[in-house]
Formats: sequence, C-alpha cells, structure tokens
Amino acid sequence: MQQHALRIFHAAVRAADPALCVRRVLRLRGPKLMAGGHAVDLRRIHRIIVLGAGKASARMAEAAERVLGARVTAGLIVSPGGLPARSRRIQTVEAGHPVPDTRGVAGARRIAALAAGAGPADLVLFLISGGASALLPLPAAGVTLAAKQRVTRTLLACGANIGEINTVRKHLSAVKGGQLARLAHPARVITLALSDVVGDPPEVIGSGPTVADPSSFADALAILRRYGLVDRLPAGVRTRFEAGAAGRVTETPKPGAPELAGADFVLAGNNRLALEAAADQARELGYAPRILTAALAGEARDAARVWAAIALEQARQARGPVCLLSGGETTVTLRGAGRGGRNQEFALAAAIAMDGERDTLLLSAGTDGIDGPTPAAGAIATGGTLARARALGLDARAALDANDSYRFFDSLGGLVNTGPTGTNVMDLQILLRP
Repeated sequence: MQQHALRIFHAAVRAADPALCVRRVLRLRGPKLMAGGHAVDLRRIHRIIVLGAGKASARMAEAAERVLGARVTAGLIVSPGGLPARSRRIQTVEAGHPVPDTRGVAGARRIAALAAGAGPADLVLFLISGGASALLPLPAAGVTLAAKQRVTRTLLACGANIGEINTVRKHLSAVKGGQLARLAHPARVITLALSDVVGDPPEVIGSGPTVADPSSFADALAILRRYGLVDRLPAGVRTRFEAGAAGRVTETPKPGAPELAGADFVLAGNNRLALEAAADQARELGYAPRILTAALAGEARDAARVWAAIALEQARQARGPVCLLSGGETTVTLRGAGRGGRNQEFALAAAIAMDGERDTLLLSAGTDGIDGPTPAAGAIATGGTLARARALGLDARAALDANDSYRFFDSLGGLVNTGPTGTNVMDLQILLRP
C-alpha cells in the first residue's frame, strides 16, 4: 500500500505542476493574450513586464516566457531556490523562506521599482504562489527587516492560520495587500495564482500584492491581541499598528479602489485540482476514491483525530479497496522543543488514533515537498505504527507532546522525502484500505 500511496501523491503533485497550470490559462490567440477569461490586445501594449514570487514562481515564469517569448520586455521573480531557473528574459533571484531575509528585501525592492516604472500602455503579468509573503518582504516605512523577522517567527509558532498571519504581514509591508498594483497603476495588471490557502481567497494568497485588501490595521491588531502577542512586538511595529488602527497611517487599497480598476486575477491551480488527479490515480490502481474535503484546517493534532475517526468509519463501510482523500492546511502551535512539520504531526496524531487498525495506511504530505523546518515532505503512518514504535522504545505520545514528529518518524521509518517539488497547493492526506 505504501507504494500505491506514493504513486497517488506524486500524481497529485504532477497535476499541480506550475508550468501546466500556467499553460492552461495563458495563451495567445492572434494579436490577443488570453489570461483565463480576460483578453489583452497586444497591439496596444508597449511593454510586458513579468514579475512574481513564491515557491512555484520559477516554473510559472518559465511557462509564461514560453507563451510570450520575445514579447517579454523585462522580468524578475523571487523564489526560495532549490530548482534550476530556465527563463532567459525573466530573471530569478533567491531569498529566504519562511523567515524573510535581506535577499528578499532586495528582490522586493527591485520588483516594486519595476512595477512603479510601468506606464499606461504597459502590461504587468504577476505570477504568485505559496511562499510569496516571506519572499517579498519590503518593510513599510519605519519597520525594519529584523522586526518583520521577529513578528514572522512569533506568528508561525503561535498557531495562527495563514489568513491571520497574512493580515498582519500586509500591514507591515510596502507591497502586500494591493500595494504593488497601486505602484503599477495605471498599467494593466494581470495576476496568475497557484493557491496554497483554503478556499482560494485572492487577498490571502501570498498576502495579495495585486488585489484589494478587505482587512485593516484594526483587524491585524485584533489578531495580535487574540494570541497575546501585542506586548511581544518590537516597539516600532506596535506603534505602527496602533497608529494605523487610529487612522494615522495610510491603509492598504480596499475593494473598489480606483487604482485597482485595471487589475485582474486568474486562479491557475489549487488543491482541488490535485485532489481530482489523486482520485484518478487511485481509481487506476483499483481503489474506490472519495474526496472528503479540500478545506482541512485547524490544529494538526486535533484535525488528525477527527479526520481519522471519520475516515476509518467510511473505510469500514466500504466494499472493496477504498482511497479516502483530503486537502487543506493545518497549523501547529509549538509547545515543545522538538522538530517536525504540520504533516508529520498530523501523521503522528493519526497513528495514535489508528492504533491497532489492520490494513490501514495514511500519508500526509505537502505538495511543495517541504514540511516545516525539516527536509521531509510529510510522513506515512499505519495501524501498526505504534506497535513498531513500542518495540523500538519510542513513545509516540511523548513525541507528539514535544512537537517531535520528525525525529519519531526518522527513527521508526515513514518519512516522505521528495525534495522541493516546484509547486505548492497545500497539503494532501491519503488513506488506503484494501
């Protein structure tokens, strides 16, 4: 079953290949460029500037350049590296993720300058995917990179979801939350996005640099208060949020803002696309696939317990081989000093819930091939995982309490190692039962 689970997972990742996703929505039709349902008459376009950021941005840029060819006047994308850059007209620079670094600041500053230099007869094609929030860290006036790094680390450890984290990020940035599109105005802006967030809201994907931001400074401050973080903020950050909530700092562009009138958004790929491909592969392998949800969220260990209970009940009722699938993105609140990621923690909590279940296998992994601060994409657990762990003197519950899922699976076996995949459409869970 393990090989079947891996084949199903890899089929899902292939379906979310950024180049394929871009080619599905971006094409030339005579003198017009079609981007989803939007058409641009290239006879009226003076320059095409391709910008972008994210884990999938390098592959997206490669595909965009293949479509546009010599029409690309200039281009720059920021990626976390790990994959070769094959674009010739679109430059690729590497930067830190998930904590922003000076390379990201330099790249974001160059992207902001290119956007600001666009004129009314220019087209800015913006390519965004998961990871862009960290990769485009241009701090707002009065905010330092060190302050942004500290806030990012604090948010990642507190259990906040990606929407909450990005609401805070947008209000510390000079480009997020529609501000990059504001810089590019009055140029035409088209964004192609690979979604790494539940529900695919454009304003959350990569903190929405080119789309309207419905959130406010007051919302960001409320999130920080909810997690008890206000007193832990750098002084400059706290001052900025309090001033913004009081209306003394310019807000991000809101829905209906005139400077966003020429900006359009196209969803090029998402988790549902990957799940459908996983279901097709499972069917080819002889399983009856069922997609439980594409919106799995919440604390990883809690979500795993509920998910396992539902999945096991459905599996027991099935006649013949069954494959249960879900997608989404959980969170982890760090309580211990261990090492792991949300998928490994999910698999460990599910292993505890599935203890003793015969002929049951679960794979949970990130489509980007990176799970937290580890080299693994995720992990595989079975109904016999805990029995094998006990035989080796490993304590699953103690590992879960210490957020130490990586070392647990590294010692026991079961890590899923793919390396960076070049895409990112959240996580996948696959349960097989023959």
